[in-house]
Amino acid sequence: MDDQTRRNVVNRLKSVGGHINGIVNMVEDDRYCIDVIKQIQAVQAALARTSEIILGNHLNTCVTAAMQGDDLDERERVMREILEVFRTENRSK
Repeated sequence: MDDQTRRNVVNRLKSVGGHINGIVNMVEDDRYCIDVIKQIQAVQAALARTSEIILGNHLNTCVTAAMQGDDLDERERVMREILEVFRTENRSK
């Protein structure tokens, strides 16, 4: 992961962490349920976007390198990893 992407991902995750703490405070303060749910959904969207950034970086670096390489086993391994990510994502929906 290049430095810019790493900084972007770290900043997003730190922001998500702050939002999680805010949600904890909302629950502790017995805030309106729908407001809590909206904040949870915002965090889920932020995590999904962060995951997309990491996946895009992985496709543009690791996967591209494996596909351009001569190692057939490595190409197949990388493709299995990508498929597993999508399987896991689809199971969570």
